[in-house]
Amino acid sequence: MSHVTFPQGEFALNGQQTFADILKSLREDRELAKKLGLNDALDTTIAVLADGVETDLSTSIGNTDKVELLTIGDEKGLFIYRHSMAHLMAQALLRLRPGTKASIGPVIKNGFYYDFDIVGEFGESDLPELQKEMDKIVKEGLPILREIWEKKDAISYFEEKGDIYKVEILNDIIKGDEPVTIYKQGEFLDLCRGVHVPNTKVLKVVKLQTLAGAYWRGDEKNKMLTRIYGTAFATKDELKTYLDNIEEAKKRDHRKLGKELKLFGFHEEGPGLPFWYPNGMILKNQMLNFMREQLDERDYIEIETPMMLKTSLWETSGHMENYQENMFFSSTKENEVFAIKPMNCPGGILWYNSEPHSYRELPIRLAEFGLVHRYERSGQLNGLIRVRGFTQDDAHVFMTPEQIEDEIVNAMNLIDKTYATYGFAYNIEFSTRPEKSIGSDEMWDLAQESLRGALDRFGKAYTINEGDGAFYGPKIDYHLTDALGRTHQCATIQLDMNLPDRFNMTYTGSDGAEHKVVMIHRTIYGSLERFAGILVEHFAGKFPVWLAPVQVKILTVSEKFNDYGFKVKEILRKSGIRVEIDKSDEKLGYKIRQATMAKSPYIIVLGEKEESDNSVSPRHYHRGEEVTLSIDDFIKQVKEEIENKVQ
Repeated sequence: MSHVTFPQGEFALNGQQTFADILKSLREDRELAKKLGLNDALDTTIAVLADGVETDLSTSIGNTDKVELLTIGDEKGLFIYRHSMAHLMAQALLRLRPGTKASIGPVIKNGFYYDFDIVGEFGESDLPELQKEMDKIVKEGLPILREIWEKKDAISYFEEKGDIYKVEILNDIIKGDEPVTIYKQGEFLDLCRGVHVPNTKVLKVVKLQTLAGAYWRGDEKNKMLTRIYGTAFATKDELKTYLDNIEEAKKRDHRKLGKELKLFGFHEEGPGLPFWYPNGMILKNQMLNFMREQLDERDYIEIETPMMLKTSLWETSGHMENYQENMFFSSTKENEVFAIKPMNCPGGILWYNSEPHSYRELPIRLAEFGLVHRYERSGQLNGLIRVRGFTQDDAHVFMTPEQIEDEIVNAMNLIDKTYATYGFAYNIEFSTRPEKSIGSDEMWDLAQESLRGALDRFGKAYTINEGDGAFYGPKIDYHLTDALGRTHQCATIQLDMNLPDRFNMTYTGSDGAEHKVVMIHRTIYGSLERFAGILVEHFAGKFPVWLAPVQVKILTVSEKFNDYGFKVKEILRKSGIRVEIDKSDEKLGYKIRQATMAKSPYIIVLGEKEESDNSVSPRHYHRGEEVTLSIDDFIKQVKEEIENKVQ
């Protein structure tokens, strides 16, 4: 993003000039553009930030003092570019299918979509023709013009055109009688707030991807429309990288690999409820073992609370009021109604309140790997990523107000250690007080300053998400980045001023009086199931040795070396290495291919030479064939990788 101010004397400015006029002047005066540091952006600018507001180039500058030039390479510029692509796609489709009605076309992560009521049959096989028509409009170089219409005139126009969805937006969604903005390119007009690129000739790098059904306004009672998805980037190389990553993501799909590697499965008797198979249990237990080691080093204690508790508890916690539609329930023969827990915190609170506490005990760091259940619609279920039953690696820290900052830093250090061990980079987001919140201003100020102080002490960059905290307290969210550059929100640290008040959670202070305890909720994996799914895709099923369900696969050259194979297997097993042997009479090449598909980190081949030397010939799935080693040296090598959790 490039900046330009309008100092007196630099331009012959008047309020009637547009930002496009200013750009034209700068292109004609390259020395001035160079002086202002704008040469690189002049020819790629598609819109501006005028005193911080996104604005079309065709807009008059008015009393603007500061301008930032937006290019397709900027985040905001790319958003505008993709928004204009949605309009381009709509114009092309209406040309190909006259009578089609357009509804809405927003920008989404990595692309855009538009929902249509299409005349005739339309499938994915029609997308190439649609994209070809888009290319024609790009070559036409149509100016994209912003117009201000009276609302009644816009309604009349779209009524005459039969565009019922635009009419409904104007009548039902846009309140009041304020003028509305219309964007025009050639014969195509659309109701839109903007901002847009200045000309269709800019819109060059696009790929239409897929179709889906979508109810108008998300209501199942309304008509099913056709949603067309596309993506767009600043350069062809960026688009190619993105599309290549999509293909790679298909290969890494945890649902596909989970089945191939026999990690987990789903059955129609329990929709959305994962079954962990033996190999998957090894992966899950390694994740749990690692986390328990970290918790032990940091003086956590662990509990387990019941999977269902009376609804009266969830009424006190506020879940029955605010979360009931996401909960499962069960009744007993004594006509008592229980809720299957969607969260662990109320159970931990019951433990805390089971006896009095003194300030001398605090902080208390309470961990629970609790199985929780939340209702998800069947259409939203997605392997391990979105399930109805999952293990949440919750912890709740009970403390005094003075301990908040130290405990936040403690949690941040644990998250950093965990993500580094798994090889994830991450970004941190600090969310502050929302409009609707509970608690006094003094408590919120203390909470936010404590979180901000902890973030500053920790020393890593973070972004501030104003007003996006929970109603009961501010929070810190972590967005980790996987091998394909995708982000996943997993860890969170939330400061809670609600539940301690609802459950009257107190401690005796040094003054002998009762004080409300301060409570932190924090997760690191978030959901073990979801995190495991992310790991499968991050590593493409090729787990580091310490995580791999089978760490070593033994292959014998022929059956006559099976006895030596079983001997090596037993030695490795007794050394704590997870090992399997392929004792089949298949040819070695076939065995190697099968073992490679099973993605064991190490394959060792045993034949006459290895048996006579009491050695092994290892092959690593990243490093390839390695030198022949004695059994003891091989064990030492593998155990060092396990101990150091080598990536």
